[in-house]
Amino acid sequence: MADHIEGSGIADDPWILTTPPGISEFEAWREAESDPPALKIRVGSTVLSYHLRCIEDLHAMLVEHDDWLPLGNTDEQKTAKPGTVEAWARAEDNPVGGWYGLRRGFRGRFGNYVPPVLEHLGLAEVEHHARNNRMRAR
Repeated sequence: MADHIEGSGIADDPWILTTPPGISEFEAWREAESDPPALKIRVGSTVLSYHLRCIEDLHAMLVEHDDWLPLGNTDEQKTAKPGTVEAWARAEDNPVGGWYGLRRGFRGRFGNYVPPVLEHLGLAEVEHHARNNRMRAR
């Protein structure tokens, strides 16, 4: 689990997390009351939104996968590498039937920002190398 974590995971007191390589900090919080419920990520002035259910869905997929899975971080305009967390978060056969990202143009980078949330919640282990990080269920 990351060493530097602050906040309680709400909009007024977001979690302060770091990306898997440990280079960049970002804020994350749950907005259960939004429609649909969302996991919000703020990187600088940019706010990304993912279906809140991504936390439970990703954990369930990792439990079923039962091994390390590459993160495969990439933005929305690029194709995600097959067999990665990023590709799963866009796949038509995932539990939401496609993109977990809610904001067109900002739907990618799932593999960069959601895994640290699962790690903080104790649901997954995430590697913290400079590149090619993986995750697995706890």
